[in-house]
This record gives sequence, C-alpha cells and structure tokens, in this order.
Amino acid sequence: MDPIINLIKARVDIEFSKLVDIRRHFHRHPELSFEEEQTSLMIQKILTESQIEFQTGFCKHGIVGTIKAKNPESRIIALRADMDALPIYEKNECAYKSLKPGVMHACGHDVHMTCLLGALQILKDLKEEWEGTVKFIFQPAEEKLPGGASLMIKEGVLENPVPKVILGQHVQPGMDVGEVGLAPGAFMASCDEIYITVKGKGGHAAQAHLCVDPILVAAHLLVGFQAIISREKPAMLPSVLSFGTIHTDGGATNIIPDEVKLSGTFRSLDESWRAYGHKRIEEVAVSICQAYNASCEVVIQKGYPCLMNDSDYTASFMGLSNSYLGMEHTRMIDPRLTSEDFAYYSHEIPAVFYRLGVGDVPGVHTSRFDIDENAIKTGVGLMAYAAIRI
Repeated sequence: MDPIINLIKARVDIEFSKLVDIRRHFHRHPELSFEEEQTSLMIQKILTESQIEFQTGFCKHGIVGTIKAKNPESRIIALRADMDALPIYEKNECAYKSLKPGVMHACGHDVHMTCLLGALQILKDLKEEWEGTVKFIFQPAEEKLPGGASLMIKEGVLENPVPKVILGQHVQPGMDVGEVGLAPGAFMASCDEIYITVKGKGGHAAQAHLCVDPILVAAHLLVGFQAIISREKPAMLPSVLSFGTIHTDGGATNIIPDEVKLSGTFRSLDESWRAYGHKRIEEVAVSICQAYNASCEVVIQKGYPCLMNDSDYTASFMGLSNSYLGMEHTRMIDPRLTSEDFAYYSHEIPAVFYRLGVGDVPGVHTSRFDIDENAIKTGVGLMAYAAIRI
C-alpha cells in the first residue's frame, strides 16, 4: 500500500467533525447562482485561517488559489467545486435545514465545497510528502446558463499556471457510501433549451375552418420531433428531446388562440449529433407549420457541452481509487443525460469527473435530498490522494 494513504486517512479522521460542521453551515445558508457572496466569504475565511493563498473576484464570487509542494513546477493539477444552490423549498426537518425559504442545497454543492476544503487542508498539511502544485477552483453558478465554468475560463482560470488535468466530483444518491463511479469518454450530456412559438390565426372554436389552429399544429410538432429521435438518431447513442411546457395567453374552451408557445430540452452525448439535431428541429418545425398554413419562430439556446472524461487520466484515477478505496468500491457506471458545466473544463484540458456515493437517499433536485455525511470522508480523502498521485 502507498504509505501516504494512511497519512491521508488519519488526517481525514482528525478533520471529519469540523468538516461536518462546515457542510452543515453551507447547507443552512444556501445562495442561488451568481449570488454566492456569503458562501464565498465563508470559504475565504476558512482558507485564510488555514494560511492557504487565494484570489477572489472570478465570476463575481469565485475563488482560485494554489498549494505548492516540493518541486512545484513538476506537475500542476486542478481541483474544482461548485458553490450555488437551487430554488427549492427544503422539506427536511434536520437541525441544519435551510434558513432561506425557497432556496436549498438540493444538488450537493455544499458537499462538494466541503470536500475540496478538506482536501486542501490535507494537501497543505502533507506538502512535504508530495511534489507539484494543486490549483483549486471554487466556482459559482453551475446551475444557471451560461454556467460559471464558461465565464471563469474566459477570465483565465485555467492559465498561469495551466493544469495538466482537472478533477471534479458530484454526489450520487443510490450509490453506497465509500464507493465512487465513473467512465471514460462522454460521461454527461450536452443540454440545450428549445423555445418554439407556433403562430396561427385565432377565432371561434365552432368556426375552426376560418382559423389556423396553432394547438393542432403544436401537437403535430411534438409527434414530428419524436421521429427525429426514433428514426434519425444513431441506434446506440443516448439522446432525448422532451418538452416540458405548452401554453397560450388566456383562452377558453371555445377560443382558438393566435399562437402557442412550447419549451423543451435537447440532450446528447455526441457533439456531431447535437449539431445535426439542432438543424433538424428547426427544419421539422418550419415544414410542419408550412403544411398547416402556420408559421413559427424557433430559438435554440445552447447550453453546456458534453462532459468528456479523458481516457488515460480516467484509467489512472480508477487505479488510484482502487488503491485508496479498494477495487470493490470503484465502479464503472453508465453515462447519463443530465448535464454539468464542468464539461467546459473538459473541452479545454484533460478532465476526470466522478460520482461520490452518498447512500440510499432521495434524489438530487428534490426537496428532501440529503446525504449520509460519512461520504465526506471518501470525498475528501480520495480527492486529496488523486491530486497527489495522478
């Protein structure tokens, strides 16, 4: 066994109760995307007390810094945690329940920040035991387009110094505590928002022959769009095109409206298919509307790209996880159609994004999401070890 593993695990045990308190503080005081001022100040306070150097002001509330060990120029690794919460009313009755009605850390970013802070403390304490530089990124606004990652990259977060690889983690409900999961290649989907306005000619529902019914046209659009997925998508490529809203302004049972608005999401694990899908969504919408004497406006708001795990570094990470956790606790898992703005980093430099088991708990983005806090031990220790050895 690598002797530094026992040193890391011992430090995790020493820091654990403090880390639980930190996580609970973040959970009590969630802040929405681009509003993470107090969260940032709390992180700055902890870093300052630990005598870890950092800079602020990235994407408003982001924080970037480095920890240098022996031979600091020999290798540069980046670690990232996201900071923002979600607009959800928490229904848990725990002692650390959110104090902000309608705002909740329902996606585990409180855990991500805590794990990174814990890893940084260990890296600093053991800096005579490893070589290189660890760059750390506390990133705002993962949950809201255009994504804090894209903005921080534009502000130079991956420069001076340039990391050879960046690591990130995400909580995984339904995976046992002490386990992690990942896979090489396309690991999470691109995510685009689709907005369509179907324009017809309204009138009395009893005189439909005098109207151009946009509701009927919208129904044909929904069916036509699904043919893109069922008939044009490559057979083994995961992708989805789903619509979540359809509405008109006002209306009644006996009124055909002038227009109907639809909104949905298009997700893919392949950037070429993504571009093709954008083209076909617009073509299908225009052609169906023309067939029914209607017209339409199609707006495709491009969101996060596919998250790509570097194959070589993913293999290396899995070997390190096997050493730290044991082979039975490192899992290959399927890619998923959820999205993450960590993807932007993965299109700039090699990246590894992995899932951290937090127990049999309600899913993320729900009002009762929580974790088994023992997962923090795994998240902190493995991140620190991977940063030292990858």
